[in-house]
Amino acid sequence: MAAQLQGDEMAAGSGMRLVVSGGADVDQEELDELTAQLRRRLLELDVDDVRVGRSDGPVPEGAKPGELIAVGALAVSLAPAVLRPALRLVETWMRNRPVRTVKVDVDGRTLELNHATAEQQQRLVEAFLASTASTDSHSDDDDGGHGAGEPAAATQE
Repeated sequence: MAAQLQGDEMAAGSGMRLVVSGGADVDQEELDELTAQLRRRLLELDVDDVRVGRSDGPVPEGAKPGELIAVGALAVSLAPAVLRPALRLVETWMRNRPVRTVKVDVDGRTLELNHATAEQQQRLVEAFLASTASTDSHSDDDDGGHGAGEPAAATQE
């Protein structure tokens, strides 16, 4: 799902894109407010900028036919050292909110956070951070077990 973001595109290696998907009972207005809440929380970190966008792409993978899904998008400009705190913030922010998933894209690597257990989410975030770090320190041929752009997803078991 491609997010159409307002303003200039972020420079490669300096940003993270978030696509927030609401459940069937969340309308676009409510999701816009949830996305704005997440934006405000991210701005409390030492990030350079957080821009709001809108996703006009296809329905998220896993959606049931006829199920309406509201989607919001954010583009976050940040230093690599702030990636871990930003992912932790997103992970904890999702709890107790009517958010179906938050899809995170960092330099073509995708992580999809959902309502898996805290332990599953933590393992997934750590693996994602490790693969992102290995990409930064190795050639593009080293994909850390995930193809570029191939999503890693936490699932409820």
